[in-house]
Amino acid sequence: MRLPSSSRGSFAGNFAIFVIVLGILVSGTWGAVKVTTDHFLYQNATSTAHSWARFLAASVTDLEQIAGGEQPSAASMAFLQSARKSGEVFRYEIFNRDGFAQLVSDRDKVALIESSEHDADAARSVSSGQPIVEVREGHSGNQPAFFARAYVPIKIGDRTIAVVAAYVDETEQRANFYGTFLIASASLCVLMCLAFTVPAMAWYRRTKEKQRVDRRIRFLAHHDALTGLANRPFLIERMGKDLAVLPARGTMLAVHFIDYDRFKEVNDTLGHDGGDFLLKTIAQRLLAVIRVNDMVARLGGDEFVVVQNGIAGKDEAESFARRVADALTVPVKFEDHDILCTVSIGVSLAPENGDTPERLLKNADLALYKSKAEGRNCIRFFQPELDAELQARITLEKLIRDAVLYGGFELYYQPLFEMSDRRLIGFEALIRLPTADGTLMPPLAFIPAAEDMKVVDKIGKWALREACRTAATWPAPLTVSVNLSPAQFLSGSVSDLVAATLKESGLAAERLELEITETLLLGSGEANVIELQKLKALGVAIAMDDFGIGFSSLSYLWRFPFDKIKVDQSFMQCFGNARRNAQTIVKTIIALGRELNMRVTVEGVETAEQAAFLDKVNGDQAQGFFFGRPVPASEVSATILADFKKRFVRPSLAGTQEVRLRLV
Repeated sequence: MRLPSSSRGSFAGNFAIFVIVLGILVSGTWGAVKVTTDHFLYQNATSTAHSWARFLAASVTDLEQIAGGEQPSAASMAFLQSARKSGEVFRYEIFNRDGFAQLVSDRDKVALIESSEHDADAARSVSSGQPIVEVREGHSGNQPAFFARAYVPIKIGDRTIAVVAAYVDETEQRANFYGTFLIASASLCVLMCLAFTVPAMAWYRRTKEKQRVDRRIRFLAHHDALTGLANRPFLIERMGKDLAVLPARGTMLAVHFIDYDRFKEVNDTLGHDGGDFLLKTIAQRLLAVIRVNDMVARLGGDEFVVVQNGIAGKDEAESFARRVADALTVPVKFEDHDILCTVSIGVSLAPENGDTPERLLKNADLALYKSKAEGRNCIRFFQPELDAELQARITLEKLIRDAVLYGGFELYYQPLFEMSDRRLIGFEALIRLPTADGTLMPPLAFIPAAEDMKVVDKIGKWALREACRTAATWPAPLTVSVNLSPAQFLSGSVSDLVAATLKESGLAAERLELEITETLLLGSGEANVIELQKLKALGVAIAMDDFGIGFSSLSYLWRFPFDKIKVDQSFMQCFGNARRNAQTIVKTIIALGRELNMRVTVEGVETAEQAAFLDKVNGDQAQGFFFGRPVPASEVSATILADFKKRFVRPSLAGTQEVRLRLV
């Protein structure tokens, strides 16, 4: 991601300021060193020239006479001759009080000057009474590259007798000074650069790191951290812009809501590393199949959304959805495993199914829910009736939630009869959910929703306790059958719950029958088999419900010693259908149960013909409308009394009957 122009401009401005400040510091340091060097050179030249001038004045005794135009004495001449050989002073001049040179001594000669020009500096030193020193660059061949000239007035008392000018060669001294101060200035500049650059580099790195973090924060604010795809807020923002220009373009927009089927199983089998790898692979494949003006987003978990822009109609959206499904169903290779992929897709169209991002996403989600409800691995488009189904679902979930919180469920009890003597042997507890209009909703209508809400275990716990409490009021040995769901086995120890419930209700363990389906033994079957063995150790009976319609029911009959097999009612519903031959299957199951020493209960017996058939094949037990419909707990006593009268009460001689029965 490129740095925004404002950030780039700010950074460039800060860097330019940094360079300017650093340049000012370096140039300022160099300037200060040069000024200091020049000052020291001036002071040194002044001091040296002044010293030599005074030394000359002190050494030449006839200085006043020479200034007056007379020849120097032999001693003065000897001194001047020796001074010519000095490597530091290369020239002397003696001026009179009026500023005219009278004698010059240089490296070539010592001689009086017969005619000279007036020297303003010499005259000024006489008038001021102070030495005048100047430092010059040499420009002629007989002058050094750098020298100092000092005009020193020589006084006797208050009277100036002459002016001595000494020329001192400062070339070597300047080179030494410059060399020394150059090293010093270079070192100082380096130290200044280091002192400034080190914190400046730290500031630079901190600034770059902050910019990188800011970019990352901005990216994560609009994208999914795992896949790098757009997130929900960014998706809604982008969809809002696309929908705003949709009328002007005269095209449609399709929202494809994509869900990976059974993604949880991938996480369970391959771990989260495998799940994350699959999600990133799906993201890459979606990016590869879309066009430039389309958009892909991840909403969380295994839910993805593709916004398809500029389409002509539903056919184009459906064709694209199939391409997406084909791309995503190619097996994914993770380590040594091949992940087989199927996806469910729900599609909504704009403006037909909505004109806001939220509405389109909701409708696409409803279509996705429809896709999963119809078996997954398919594509469904939003239909208006799906909205009504959603409202019905919301109402149902609220009804279930309230029933769980406030005990709104009811138990109905359907009688179970022994076929040999038509004797009542017990009841099956069947849960019902009262609705607002007073009707009762059967389990098949609300249990799937309760499973999605993860409250089935709470419902099952309540049903078990209520059934045992009610059955404890019945006369022995009548039994009660209660269904257990796989969710109850996942939520905790079922054997502990059953033991506590039996103790709480006072119901004998042999009067409780627990019904399970083979679904419980799939997946984590071994753990559940161990839990079933604990239940049998309590003394309760275990029955396999809905036998004959599962995947591998027969394999479980030898893996666990069930007490009873319950034949699913679908066989009785097909009774008399020659093509399906339900009678033969039921007869075979009864024979199988007898060989395995397991009782067999046939559900759904509704006609006398079906009951006669069970008598013929020596059926063990039966349950259905022919023997009795489910009734509330308040009417169970009447059913028990009716069965007792039918079997034990005989008419008296007077044509009356007397019964004394106590129901415990």
